Amino acid sequence: MSRFPFSACLAAALLLAGAAAQAHSVKFKCQADGAQHVLCTGGFSDGSDAKGVEIRVMSYEDKVLLKGALDDKSQIRFERPKQDFFVQFDGGEGHSAEVDHADIR
Repeated sequence: MSRFPFSACLAAALLLAGAAAQAHSVKFKCQADGAQHVLCTGGFSDGSDAKGVEIRVMSYEDKVLLKGALDDKSQIRFERPKQDFFVQFDGGEGHSAEVDHADIR
C-alpha cells in the first residue's frame, strides 16, 4: 500500500489551511479626532466587522490606561492620554494589532 495518496492529501490540507488563515487578517487604524481625542476603527480583511472586539490603551510600562470594546460601527473614541501610549486590538485566535501613539495623526 502506497503512502503517496495520504501524503499528498495531507500536504494539500496544510496548504489550504494556511491559505484560509491568511484570508482573514486584521484591519485596524487609529487617527486623531481633533486635538484631544483618538478614533480607532477595526475590521477584518474579509469585510467582516469587529463589533465587540476588546481594545486596550496601554502605557509603555504596560499599565492599562483604558479598556473598552468596538461599537456597532467597529469604532472606539477616547480622550488622548497625556503620556506615551499604544492601542491594542485583541480579536482572539492570533488576530491582534497595535498602533503606537506616534503613528496617530
